[in-house]
Amino acid sequence: MSNLATVYEQNFCLCQNTKLLREGGVVEIDRENIAEELDAMDKSELVIRLKILFAHLLRWRFQPDRHSFSWKRSIAKQKHRIRQLLEMSPSLKHRIDPKAYAKAVEYAAAMTGMPESVFPETCPYSLEEALDKDFYPDA
Repeated sequence: MSNLATVYEQNFCLCQNTKLLREGGVVEIDRENIAEELDAMDKSELVIRLKILFAHLLRWRFQPDRHSFSWKRSIAKQKHRIRQLLEMSPSLKHRIDPKAYAKAVEYAAAMTGMPESVFPETCPYSLEEALDKDFYPDA
């Protein structure tokens, strides 16, 4: 099955389940499909937030002359939102997608104008370190 067909099938199933829920057809819904969709939504938000946080931390480390209050506030905001997400869905902590860091490197390169090769190949920060409210990487 092609990727487009898979996406269509998933969206169709979700729409069908949404319709059943609205009509009171709780018995007929596909619980497993709904659970997977909800799980995927949480996971994708976590990946997006980690991408932004890691990119900002990389920029903080590699562009020390550009530190600003608004930048520090943005880092703190991402840390806070990730901690909230992990508190609401603790199981996400055990399934952090390694693609988040790869996406962060692409994002940091685009924001800084530096080549991706400048940044570490693997994430230099543990999740605990990155989410520590007082952690900002040294240059």
